[in-house]
Amino acid sequence: MLRKLAVAAVSVVALSGAALGAEGGHTEDVAFSFEGPFGKFDEHQLQRGLQIYTEVCSACHGLKYVPIRTLADEGGPHLPEDQVRAYARQFTVIDKETGEEREATPNDHFPPSSLENAPDLSLMAKARAGFHGPYGTGINQLIRGIGGPEYIYSILTGYTGEEVEQAGTTFYENKAFAGGLIAMAPPLADGQVEFADGSPNDLHHMAKDVAAFLTWAAEPKMMERKRAGFTAVLFLGLLTVLLYLTNKKLWAPHKGKKKA
Repeated sequence: MLRKLAVAAVSVVALSGAALGAEGGHTEDVAFSFEGPFGKFDEHQLQRGLQIYTEVCSACHGLKYVPIRTLADEGGPHLPEDQVRAYARQFTVIDKETGEEREATPNDHFPPSSLENAPDLSLMAKARAGFHGPYGTGINQLIRGIGGPEYIYSILTGYTGEEVEQAGTTFYENKAFAGGLIAMAPPLADGQVEFADGSPNDLHHMAKDVAAFLTWAAEPKMMERKRAGFTAVLFLGLLTVLLYLTNKKLWAPHKGKKKA
């Protein structure tokens, strides 16, 4: 009976995963450095992702929940303080006290989206962190945690090149987007951004870099939470061993004794 229930449960999870994939588009399974309990952000990848966001994505999309100063944080892009100040100066903000426009400082946030229909990307990776894995792999989704960064990567690389006109609006076919048609034109193309360190700048590498950066933007404290979780597991493991040994010592004199 228990075996039948287990098989049924596995079948339901797998089928539900397939249904989600069919309804929400096909999401690629991509390996990122920050996945898993011991994974961490690649500092250089985050810097490349920041460059791609700045040169391409920021024309329409904002990061209004991300303070510019966090670009200097360890575990993030970790830019030098002077570079962060220089980066902030390229933006203008409205001063809350004077109401006048001024240059941004590291204490300000990234500007919001410049277009009404362009979603802010601050929490995009977190908002899309559901099970959007490849078709028919519900168990794989639970084990590998397919979610936000894979969704972003898949959207950026999922354009087929086909266009459809509907009610005077151009839509672009995208195999990763729910419904198959998206209003956003393909934002990335091979060689669009040049990196100073000579890193690969084809579509797939750039999509992975910016997906990693947007994951950091949504989860800047991910590494700290992992360290805290690892410490907690070690502590609980040690506590379990101590309690076991204490229990064994306390009950040792009483075990094996028979009642008179």
